[in-house]
Amino acid sequence: MTKVALLDYGSGNVHSAAKALVVAGAEVTLTSNRKELLDAAGLVIPGVGAFAAVMEKLKQVEVESILDQRLTSGKAVLGICVGMQVLFESGVENGGATGFGQWPGVVEKLSAPILPHMGWTKVHSEPNSTLFRGLADERFYFVHSYAVKKWELDIRPPFQPASVAYATHGESFLAAVENGPLSATQFHPEKSGQAGLQLLRNWVGSL
Repeated sequence: MTKVALLDYGSGNVHSAAKALVVAGAEVTLTSNRKELLDAAGLVIPGVGAFAAVMEKLKQVEVESILDQRLTSGKAVLGICVGMQVLFESGVENGGATGFGQWPGVVEKLSAPILPHMGWTKVHSEPNSTLFRGLADERFYFVHSYAVKKWELDIRPPFQPASVAYATHGESFLAAVENGPLSATQFHPEKSGQAGLQLLRNWVGSL
């Protein structure tokens, strides 16, 4: 089985993510051990709560250097919910905080009549997506008030362009990104029924 490390840093929801990854075909280790996080075929960074608070906890386990080492060697990383948001440059929630800056962009409050955005929403993916193979225009489960609203990284040939997916709640926002070994979803695949499990199978199968 494919070995996946699920980062344990005090964020909620890790056990449901672990169960979903097992169903998706992964051998899951829930850990904050640096060697295990570096050695696994895939690393999942979950996230529940406010951007700044999650960043503070991630810094305590030195996730930035782990991210850099994994991505430099082409090892896959998947961010979920706030675990996606912290991959961008910054977030404005609660006075603002700096993210890991793997991608340009700011995590901003959605302009919508009802917040948080909570529930099932259709995700529009690109035909070349690995994560959404067989899942075009499926609905996934979201719980958030903040998001990145546009993709700003200009990737030119011969490098492979990123595959980005969008959803709408009040306005359009990034629902997922696949950029080489680094992928992320704003929604919770582990709470998204069969569609979410298939997305995780697609990711585990790509490792």
